[in-house]
Amino acid sequence: MSHWAEGYLTDIGYTYGYYTELNPVRIRLAFLAAGLNPPEIGTACELGFGQGMSINMHAAASVVDWHGTDFNPSQASFAKHLATISGNGAKLYDQSFQEFCSRTDLPDFDYIGLHGIWSWISDQNRTIIVDFLRRKLKIGGVLYISYNTLPGWSSFAPLRHLMSEHASVFGASGRGVLKNISSALDFTGKLLDAKPGYLRATPLAAERFSTIKTQNKSYLAHEYFNKDWMPMYFSAMADWLAPAKLSYACSTHLVDHVDGVNLTPEQSQLMATSPDPMFRETIRDFMVNQQFRRDYWVKGPQKLPGLELSEMLGEMRFILVQHRSDIALKVIGALGEASMTESVYEPVLDLMADHKPRSLFEMEAELKSAGTTPAQLREIAIILTGGGQLALVQDDQAASKARKVTDSLNQYVMSRARGGHDFTHLASPVIGGGVPVNRFQQLFLQSMRDGRKKPAEWAEATWQNLVQQGQKILKDGKALESNDDNIAELNEQAVSFQNKNLPVLKALQII
Repeated sequence: MSHWAEGYLTDIGYTYGYYTELNPVRIRLAFLAAGLNPPEIGTACELGFGQGMSINMHAAASVVDWHGTDFNPSQASFAKHLATISGNGAKLYDQSFQEFCSRTDLPDFDYIGLHGIWSWISDQNRTIIVDFLRRKLKIGGVLYISYNTLPGWSSFAPLRHLMSEHASVFGASGRGVLKNISSALDFTGKLLDAKPGYLRATPLAAERFSTIKTQNKSYLAHEYFNKDWMPMYFSAMADWLAPAKLSYACSTHLVDHVDGVNLTPEQSQLMATSPDPMFRETIRDFMVNQQFRRDYWVKGPQKLPGLELSEMLGEMRFILVQHRSDIALKVIGALGEASMTESVYEPVLDLMADHKPRSLFEMEAELKSAGTTPAQLREIAIILTGGGQLALVQDDQAASKARKVTDSLNQYVMSRARGGHDFTHLASPVIGGGVPVNRFQQLFLQSMRDGRKKPAEWAEATWQNLVQQGQKILKDGKALESNDDNIAELNEQAVSFQNKNLPVLKALQII
């Protein structure tokens, strides 16, 4: 590991993930759900953008002026490559936080995002970032920040320390990071098999470790094996951000806004006894055993009066981004899985099944005969958007300007699908961000662009691509061996894609 990395693991690249929480379009609903006035976003910055999938998709799918840095030069180089190919105008650098935050040519920002960075950097870098927020985030500007949280990490933090310590003490640089991680995982498994007293005190740690062993090792490298790692109480985060004059706004995880699926009545009642909203967040973290927070902070929050709040909520537009038949009436909250009331949710889903954007006011008018109230519609929109069934729609003019840029970016992403499945999203100008589209679906789209019109033709072209690389389809964890079985599976997926996914992708202007 080279000295410029400052303890952050750079020997292996981060995954090519897309993180919808970074999409500025989502700010509006979260702020309004919290009774706050949302800002207009014209300039934005992402600190520590990894491979740059999120920042490039957000720059391509909107008219926002994006800047960012990631000090891993390999990752920054790839991100700049995406920006050049798409022509999205993002200004991306491979500078450290100290170098980037000292630049004199940066604008002031309406929005700054940090996803998965804060918990894995040194206090020195945290200080640099807070000073940057103080100087460069506009009055009324928003910070998105995610971080590992206590008390949720209390039980597993010792095991994380053990794995990291093993890799540090016994890992050999010549073996490579992935082998050192495998060795640390093997040792940790043996330690847990020996039934240590630690495990008796924290029995759920073994279950969590079993999940970790199945995860992508490139992800594990950055999540568990950096030199610096510090989970943090919410109150400690508030102390860190105080010099930047930032106030807590709300959670970016929209389902968090609905107490009924996260807290028991007794828990809600106890929280209500605290007059301090900041301490209520600490209480809530204990109630749900919070492990990872995704929060908006704002420089100067503005509470909205009731009438203005209702009008702004009513004007918000949404689009259904899943096929109606694939949507189960379930929601996952801190209390577990809960059922959505069919008589309330089904009329809304049936109305939105044509994948046309509608405002809450329009939904209310069309659902008048169903008796759906404005309050019910607001909660439905929050839960379904939080669950990924609905998405917020941005301004039509912005979407029209972004279309050519998203087409260029998506064409490149789909071309990479021929060789692997690293890229799992395509950019939509309608929602200003990324949409899940798996490798085979991307190859089907590429076949369509090449002039093939029928699902059987898409399946055949996709199979020939796999044959050239000696690849086969995995189904239920097992490889399909015969050509006929592979083609049959691809045909089934292609027909489903035509019937379910294609109408959604057309509505989202991805095709």
